[in-house]
Amino acid sequence: MAAITASMVAELRGKTDAPMMECKKALTEAAGDMAKAEELLRVKLGTKAGKAASRVTAEGVVASFVEGNLGALVEVNSETDFVSKNDSFIAMAKAAAELIAKHNPADIDALGALAYEQDGFGPTLEEVRKGLIGKIGENMSFRRFKRFDGSELAAYLHGSRIGVLVAFEGDAAAAKDVAMHIAAMKPVALTSAEVPADLIEKERSVAAAKAEESGKPAEIAAKMVEGAVQKYLKEVSLADQVFVKAEDGKQTVGAMLKAKNTTIKAFTLYVVGEGIEKKADDFAAEVAAQMAAAKGA
Repeated sequence: MAAITASMVAELRGKTDAPMMECKKALTEAAGDMAKAEELLRVKLGTKAGKAASRVTAEGVVASFVEGNLGALVEVNSETDFVSKNDSFIAMAKAAAELIAKHNPADIDALGALAYEQDGFGPTLEEVRKGLIGKIGENMSFRRFKRFDGSELAAYLHGSRIGVLVAFEGDAAAAKDVAMHIAAMKPVALTSAEVPADLIEKERSVAAAKAEESGKPAEIAAKMVEGAVQKYLKEVSLADQVFVKAEDGKQTVGAMLKAKNTTIKAFTLYVVGEGIEKKADDFAAEVAAQMAAAKGA
């Protein structure tokens, strides 16, 4: 039997993008025959993972994990909403959140390198991801994550598409309510002082353009701009937002927290696909292309 070398495994993986261990198994079964090994992988995995690797992943799920004062939030993307409901995909996302919390990876690459096995794939999370791409036939990716350690934590998932993790001191019920509020109102910072400067400047630029169009005197226009910016800051700052459960319809989140003797130290909000440009596919053209490919096969 021909010896299966690392370079052979690398070559097959480059052709198929299948998990490394699956490539080695296929080469062993094919006695080193590269073409036969590639065919074995196509049969086993159903499709080349590589074919999916360039496709946009704008769907997916947000998963969370909390254990004591340790927690994590992660966004894992897929191409379609259908796959985001797949049990294997969901299991991988939940496992990723736990791995992040317990092992504190530095980045996405480090996360992928962590030990994990699922559905016969492994021995790392990245190999499981590759394996599921081949098995399901859709691209999927780990997009971003946030880890918390050392504080009381409250998590809230709105379905599987919006996730919030809050670090707090004080009343757990109040913190949970704030997590739900964040999911609904989507603040960008705890206070107006912490709103990113680039967002403020963008808002100021828009307000300035509107003020100029109004034809008002410069002094009045300047006040209009400043008023617009201050209104924006209140709308996007957690402490200044009107609490969604306020009985009087006026109480701010900051006032509610003060009444509950609770402090929010930090929060992370993930909305699936936020900021990802979705490709508008021409379904008729796609079907026509598939039919043409089938005729040529």
